[in-house]
Amino acid sequence: MVVSDPAHSALDPGALAPTDREHLERAVALARGARDRGDHPFGAVLVTAEGVVVEAMNTVNTGHDPIGHAETNLVRDAGQQLELDELAGSTLYTSTEPCAMCTGAIYWAGIRRIVFALSEGGLREIVGAQDGVPTLALASREVLARGGRAVEVVGPVDLPAATEVHRGFWR
Repeated sequence: MVVSDPAHSALDPGALAPTDREHLERAVALARGARDRGDHPFGAVLVTAEGVVVEAMNTVNTGHDPIGHAETNLVRDAGQQLELDELAGSTLYTSTEPCAMCTGAIYWAGIRRIVFALSEGGLREIVGAQDGVPTLALASREVLARGGRAVEVVGPVDLPAATEVHRGFWR
């Protein structure tokens, strides 16, 4: 079941807490860092209720890891550093809507809130079919709707830099 909190509605980005936008901007900066080092342009940040921050970037190319998406890397790292109740009270911020694989990892980690900038549909428009492999046309809300735990999903949040980091990367 997916819950959308009207106080954090992406349709009204002004309703986002200032820290939400700051953490999203950091996720986009990480995406830029990933791109600059030769990886796919994705970044993610996890913030616990106590203010602990864990960050990750995509490592698909530099790590020779086809599942080295920013969110899966983040979930793996956070899972080794935090207790389950800390994960459940955390928010995961990501530069781009998590794919089906990453959404599953977030769900299984017990993280209860996701905030993203660029939507999966927006990414699909930019990427197209690169090397004959298109993105999955499967929104995170659809994946989470099949689960038995409520996860709040906020996004897309209008952050032009989240789109810009992808421009010219995908061919």
